[in-house]
Amino acid sequence: MPATQSVPPALMASCGMQPANQNETEELAKVCQQVAERSSKILGDFAQKQTESMSAAVRDEMGIAKAFMDLYSRLAADPALLASVSMNLWMDQMRLWQSSWMKLFGMPSPPVAEPAKGDYRFKDEDWSKNFVFDYIKQSYLIASRHIQQAVAKVEGLPPESEKKVAFFTRQYVDALAPSNFLMTNPQVLRETLASGGQNLVRGLNNLLADIEKGGGKLRISMTDETAFQLGRNVATSPGKVVFQNELMQLIQYQPLGSQVYKRPLVIIPPWINKYYILDLREKNSFIRWAVGQGHTVFVLSWVNPDAKLAQKGFDDYMVDGPLAAMDAIARITGQREVNVIGYCLGGTLLGATLGYLAAKGDDRVKSATYFVSLLDFSQPGELGVFIDEAQVASLEKKMNERGYLEGSEMASTFNLLRANDLVWSFVVNNYLMGKDPFPFDLLYWNADSTRMPARMHSYYLRNMYLKNLMGVPGGITLKGVPIDLGKVQMPSYFISTVEDHIAPWKTTYKGSRYLGGPVRFVLGGSGHIAGIVNPPAAKKYHYWSNDALPETAEQWFAGAKQQAGSWWEDWQRWIDTANGGEKVPARIPANVIEDAPGRYATMRLLK
Repeated sequence: MPATQSVPPALMASCGMQPANQNETEELAKVCQQVAERSSKILGDFAQKQTESMSAAVRDEMGIAKAFMDLYSRLAADPALLASVSMNLWMDQMRLWQSSWMKLFGMPSPPVAEPAKGDYRFKDEDWSKNFVFDYIKQSYLIASRHIQQAVAKVEGLPPESEKKVAFFTRQYVDALAPSNFLMTNPQVLRETLASGGQNLVRGLNNLLADIEKGGGKLRISMTDETAFQLGRNVATSPGKVVFQNELMQLIQYQPLGSQVYKRPLVIIPPWINKYYILDLREKNSFIRWAVGQGHTVFVLSWVNPDAKLAQKGFDDYMVDGPLAAMDAIARITGQREVNVIGYCLGGTLLGATLGYLAAKGDDRVKSATYFVSLLDFSQPGELGVFIDEAQVASLEKKMNERGYLEGSEMASTFNLLRANDLVWSFVVNNYLMGKDPFPFDLLYWNADSTRMPARMHSYYLRNMYLKNLMGVPGGITLKGVPIDLGKVQMPSYFISTVEDHIAPWKTTYKGSRYLGGPVRFVLGGSGHIAGIVNPPAAKKYHYWSNDALPETAEQWFAGAKQQAGSWWEDWQRWIDTANGGEKVPARIPANVIEDAPGRYATMRLLK
């Protein structure tokens, strides 16, 4: 449609639009025109991508069809279970019908089903006050509960099928929530009536923009990415890039006082996202807080690899990552001994690196801290749904064709683990309400995912997730050196979080017991990110601590004490003791390459 041509009234009427005045008419015409201009090509690309996805689905690369066939065969062999589930569902629906009639006639009646605590899909008051929407909500919750209970009660399923059935059944019932549809969401209906349907046209425009941004695949916008700029309003702690190689830049931060601990502090972040999760804003920046505590802080900022780095392996990340960083720090500061923190995958790399150094007789790391890090992979939580032999083989084929795993693909997997919060809430806000996503630094970082080199990622999935060799003495070999975590003798601090869906705390606990040195294990509140980025000033959550390290996580928790405040302060007391309190004059970054956050962090290669 030419830019000078107005949108015909018939098109607006077909969308159900009834603008209240001339300004609204012009605004609606503008939006409809934008939709018309971008629709054809984008939807064509989308259809082509969907065809490619359908071919993968037909091949059942994820084993979903097989898992549900296993379920159906077991259900068919147990008619008593089917009868019991059907009867219980029918009885709850009858109770709801009776309760709803009582409510309709003004009689008090407690709800038959209520949303779980923290379920924000039904927070609008009409879900409770309006008779129709209350019935729709409770009917859905009853059906959802019985469906999930039914599949959970089926016995004899293979373990892999059991995990997939449970996970994808939850995805199914979450997708069918009445909050996700125009006619059954009171908030969306009100907005549609109030705006004459303009929200739906704006929503379609948002949908097309997200498909366009994803190169023919839907990539849901979770935040206004134009509202943030690294070094301006995120990743703002003053620092300098003082060393770099193919895989990482090393950032040294400016001191905030005249005295610092003698041993520098090195942070190894994961390389699926950028490092600045620990430096979002001044008030919640762990990096700035640690600098303020007197640490000379160095952080690895990983590159976003492309096909040229396809053959970089896990051992390359060790050599060109923490080992190269420690060599550079020794040259820069004159101090050989360091304390090291690893976050998530960075913590897995830290454990492997310490096993390597132990085998080499290298004792320069004097303390190790693991942020929500897996050293044992026997129970990886729901991520295990996506990791089995067939899926890894399929993924390897795709990675080998282009040399890497696209970061957005892994990010989509992580988002599915919390689909109501990280998928469906944005579908409602962006596409049904027609609103632009709110600027939120944490979600900006979440979208700033990086690629994974094919060789490294294949090694990681097979040796850690599939074979769980990390904790087996000699189970993995890096640069020709067998790794034995039992030989890692320095003091270690583990912080895990109670709601972590990526690194379940009971599994991180099991991994902590592989180490040969003294271990302090602490359990924080919240999840994988919010539980770590929890500054003392926020006065949020709490943590559990136990000076002992018994055989099982359950035994540890039974003897743990709940502590008020942030684990940051507990960690600082621990590392102050490990450091011995020795201080030296503050170190100013030297041999500067460029200002932090550096080019590796600011290269956003999202597609």
